[in-house]
Amino acid sequence: MEVLRAIWYGFMGALLRVMFPAFLRYRSFGRDNVPCRGGVLIVSNHQSYMDPLLIGVGLLRQINIMARRSLFHKSVLFRWLIQSLNAFPLNDDRVDIGAMKEAIRRLKAGKIVLMFPEGTRTKDGSIGDIHPGVAVIAKRSGAPVVPAVIHGAFEAWPRTNKFFRFHPVKVAFGRPLYCNGSTEEFTRDVASSMLKLQDFLKSKC
Repeated sequence: MEVLRAIWYGFMGALLRVMFPAFLRYRSFGRDNVPCRGGVLIVSNHQSYMDPLLIGVGLLRQINIMARRSLFHKSVLFRWLIQSLNAFPLNDDRVDIGAMKEAIRRLKAGKIVLMFPEGTRTKDGSIGDIHPGVAVIAKRSGAPVVPAVIHGAFEAWPRTNKFFRFHPVKVAFGRPLYCNGSTEEFTRDVASSMLKLQDFLKSKC
């Protein structure tokens, strides 16, 4: 099963590495900031349905995605698709201890976990408040947190549109951060790093 999953994941990655540059003029920066082995928690802003793919296509390693539980109930086919790409459910409306434990388990197993700590897609393209669960997961797993920012996906596929439109999209990965102090201070550090990455991407437009 794992071999088939790896083949399928590799096929999808190769396909998207052709499609995204062609249709979205996709570019990524700072991929070397993502450790090549061991558990890594990637924390990204959330602009569109494409975001997990936009993060994953820029990396050579597979990612595991914390995804809203409601997405697993859209259809059998969609549930199979996101599960085949290593997604696991997160409750939409409350703190999900089970999902946090699953994220920690996967991180300790040496996997990359992708988290959208704003909780939902942005309404205006800005970066919202960062959920303190990021710091809790980082502290309990011991994994580094790599902040990431997506820029342009909101214009390409905002939450109010059913279909995407052609617009350049860029992704940047920041340097790893470690939660050695208070959760509040670490959460602020993550938010600050994301805002700096957003400014960097805006300068590349």
